Amino acid sequence: MAVITCVEDLRRMAARRVPRMFYEYADTGSWSESTYRANEADFRDFKFRQRVAIDVAKRSVASKMVGIDVAMPVGIAPTGLTGMQHADGEILAARAAEKFGVPFTLSTMSICSIEDVAANTTKPFWFQLYVMRDREFVERLIERAKAAKCSALMLTLDLQILAQRHKDIINGLSAPPKPTPRNILNLFTKPYWCWHMLGTRRRTFGNIVGHAKGVADLSSLAAWTAEQFDPTLCWQDIEWIKRKWGGKLILKGIMDAEDARIAANSGADALIVSNHGGRQLDGAPSSIRALPAIADAVGSRIEVWMDGGIRSGQDVLKAIALGAKATLIGRPFLYGLGAGGEAGVTKCLELIRNELDVSMALCGVNSIRQIDRRVIAEG
Repeated sequence: MAVITCVEDLRRMAARRVPRMFYEYADTGSWSESTYRANEADFRDFKFRQRVAIDVAKRSVASKMVGIDVAMPVGIAPTGLTGMQHADGEILAARAAEKFGVPFTLSTMSICSIEDVAANTTKPFWFQLYVMRDREFVERLIERAKAAKCSALMLTLDLQILAQRHKDIINGLSAPPKPTPRNILNLFTKPYWCWHMLGTRRRTFGNIVGHAKGVADLSSLAAWTAEQFDPTLCWQDIEWIKRKWGGKLILKGIMDAEDARIAANSGADALIVSNHGGRQLDGAPSSIRALPAIADAVGSRIEVWMDGGIRSGQDVLKAIALGAKATLIGRPFLYGLGAGGEAGVTKCLELIRNELDVSMALCGVNSIRQIDRRVIAEG
């Protein structure tokens, strides 16, 4: 890999190496993309208090997420089609996270299956669940996650109805890519991606094909997926899922203080302030803007995490200061994966940890536990 100084370097490298449809699947938002852009841009409005003459020689960024020790308060978010950013992408990202000491979350819409990731890692990972109309399939997913010894279930609440993402339509997104002239020409410019993809058999949705009723091959997958996201999902369903799962439960997609209070009363262990990376309700506030009110609304009754727009360790520090106990990253690790596979994900995590550590020191802070809103400058 070339000299990498920040996540933006990884993004540029991934843009050169990953086929257009998959790079733009990750690096895009819904409709006008205003929320997608705000997620990142709004972090810049929060400034640090620079502190001096404070002993910061002994620092630690270690923390806990739902009682699990983590090397820093950053987990890898569930992202669909991760295995199309790089061959066997979910396995490579899970390995990098395991070695680094942070949680990895596998998406329902992953390319590598639950069993694939379990067979190629040594420590428990987390599984993210979408609620489908086919509740028998949902139950089987939960049982498969239990069998793989997943240590937490992350339930995504904000994808009852799929928003439109213009670039996916323009690119004819599919896994694997359809052999159209436009796609074939683009693949010729991506030898790194093609070389690695030729070496794997994992090229479609591993958790669905061969597992969902009536989905035996790619020809039946698209129709099944289009009709399965369940618009009737409600809080009673969450109670049912909690009973079926029986372990640590994390609720992702909370953007409103009223919903946060309901989540805190649901018995879940954590909630994630998230607008799906700006990929669902365009025009919603950024996650960092929504975070303080939600943290104030629930207090210590449930762990509050934040996802969306994080591109650096400084962003992590701001999120913790504004009320998050932990954060998740999606696009940064995907950039690393597309840029350099497992080594790229590791580099992404190293960059974020170093930025978090140095920024803490310059703010006069020695540990994650000391971070609060006093780290942020007034106004």
